[in-house]
Amino acid sequence: MSASPAQQLSADPATAGRPQADAARGGAHTPLCFVVDSDASIRHFLSLIMHGAGIDTEEFADGPSLMAAIARRTPAVVFLNIALESAEAIGSVVALGQRGYSGYVQLMSNRGAAVLAHVKAVGDQHRLLMLPPLKKPFDTAAIVKILQDLQLGDPPAMAGRVDLDEALKNNWIEFWYQPKIDLRKKQLVGAEAFARARHPVRGVLTPGAFMPGASEASLVTLSEQALVQSLSAGLNFAKLGVNLRLAVNVPVNALIKIAVTDIVQKYRPQYEKWPGMIIDVTEEQIVTDLKLANKIAKELAPLNVKLAIDDFGRGYSSLVRLKELPFAEIKLDRAFVTDCGTDKVNAPLCKTVIDLAHNFGSVAVAIGIEKAADALALVSMGCDYGQGFLLGQPMPEERFLSLLRQRAASQKHGPPATAVAAPEKRRA
Repeated sequence: MSASPAQQLSADPATAGRPQADAARGGAHTPLCFVVDSDASIRHFLSLIMHGAGIDTEEFADGPSLMAAIARRTPAVVFLNIALESAEAIGSVVALGQRGYSGYVQLMSNRGAAVLAHVKAVGDQHRLLMLPPLKKPFDTAAIVKILQDLQLGDPPAMAGRVDLDEALKNNWIEFWYQPKIDLRKKQLVGAEAFARARHPVRGVLTPGAFMPGASEASLVTLSEQALVQSLSAGLNFAKLGVNLRLAVNVPVNALIKIAVTDIVQKYRPQYEKWPGMIIDVTEEQIVTDLKLANKIAKELAPLNVKLAIDDFGRGYSSLVRLKELPFAEIKLDRAFVTDCGTDKVNAPLCKTVIDLAHNFGSVAVAIGIEKAADALALVSMGCDYGQGFLLGQPMPEERFLSLLRQRAASQKHGPPATAVAAPEKRRA
């Protein structure tokens, strides 16, 4: 088994015994990463991954901005791009060495291996902790592996099962939020809430650990908490000037038993531009009873709460002849989204569902996007919004708030890098 970059560096006699950045050595503070790249989309992509992993970031377009920031804060790692002209990256590496920077340096570039090796060698000469260079284009998994090897951010969830009743009774349930992105404009347009159980011993557990076998009463309680907590989170996001329409997953059996009207009226943010809420119901639960779906949609409409059909695709044939659908969003089944950029079967399936959504005046949302090629293909198909590991993984509310604060700060110093808008129902 090969050693991790952190282990390799700690074993290097040239760097042994050197002080590390606070976060890099597992201090109590939230780890911090600096991202330096003239391409704003790369900076934002990396920031989304970092925040989802429990790491704060600061973004910089050039080396001088990086060095000004280093004077006031010491990050655990610097992701430094090598542009077409490598002189600036070399200058940054030399300046970091002269300043005695003790964290890691992760070079990244689409330049050839020789250029990457040369800049790394300069860093080695200045006794910096240089990680193996990262060749562009890279995917989310490559960044996550680097963070895990350095033991930065939140530890991965441990395996195990807990009873949902027990989790609710002990207040272990919390809700994490995944960004929803306008694929064409590359704008943040919403977020979806996902339940997590924070076990005192096993750490953070995903729904697979506590949802199977849950009683109907527990699912109703969980759904009520999801609505209340998401409405509260929306208010906290709005305090930063970001009005996001949040989506919540609620089983149909629970939805018809919950006093949604009372909950929304009591907990919804009381401001004029509240963008409303989306309630996701799965295709298999609703496609056989569209009369019920219409009834629920009409009851929720005055509250500015709309329905979305989740994991859609398999029931296409039963809906294609309808004149209207009561769903503001139709979310493509992740089984169709995966490899839609290259798979000759999945690509036409995605395009068919996207066209169906638009014909009904609904927004098409692709979930489970993990590859850049798939995201590009979805844009060419006309897909409106996307979610997935590529665009940002679910993160605790405080991490999501931190990301929004960073965006707000970056907009004060230049053109808005990530605009924020409330999603509107598409008109055919």
